[in-house]
Amino acid sequence: MLTTQDRLDISETLALYAAIVDTNQLDRLDDLFEADAVYDMTATASGIGAIEGIEAIRAAAGRLAASEHAPLAHFVTNIIATSDGDARATAQSRGLMIMADGSIQAVSHDDELRRRDGRWRIGRRVITPLGVPTAGAVDHR
Repeated sequence: MLTTQDRLDISETLALYAAIVDTNQLDRLDDLFEADAVYDMTATASGIGAIEGIEAIRAAAGRLAASEHAPLAHFVTNIIATSDGDARATAQSRGLMIMADGSIQAVSHDDELRRRDGRWRIGRRVITPLGVPTAGAVDHR
């Protein structure tokens, strides 16, 4: 079961992600991710897919930051953390991103976290866009 401190620490880890990527401090991704982490953007239109390992995540983040398509700012909210053990947890959260063209995009984060050396780090993150019509949806405009 997660303690109040665990919940605060997990929330801090997720918020730190936004601060690190928004300021392009990609050398600090080790503070967030396990060395063997998976960052899965398969459901997005980015074409990036699933990325395995911290160095591959760092390289992909660098390419995205250098592109015209990188978000300008990330906001993490609605964090729900659960655990059935001492060293592993899951967190579901929502993300809002302000894009370079001024649009706002919403996503769902599904994270698996591990506690190592007293710190929570992300071992797996799955990004799912929100508000995207599903197959067969009817446009009511």
